[in-house]
Amino acid sequence: MEKADIYCPKCAWRPQALDRWACVPSCGTVWNTFWTRAVCPGCGVKWPATECFGCGAYSPHEAWYHYPDPGQQEQREGQAREEEVSGL
Repeated sequence: MEKADIYCPKCAWRPQALDRWACVPSCGTVWNTFWTRAVCPGCGVKWPATECFGCGAYSPHEAWYHYPDPGQQEQREGQAREEEVSGL
């Protein structure tokens, strides 16, 4: 499986490695929720939604993971091979 692109499903804001979310009101642990797929490392709570620091909206955590369409990936690879052969 290919690596997912992670971005807000509403505004396309992309979290960075230094961004942090807090497990509030539960245990107060602060961590990057995308390191653990929204499971708090302090208390084990799985957060169903994640707040976007770009637009402020909450979206289901799993909706942040965007996987390439396999058909599009094959098409891109085919185009790259054609360009190699034709010398573009």
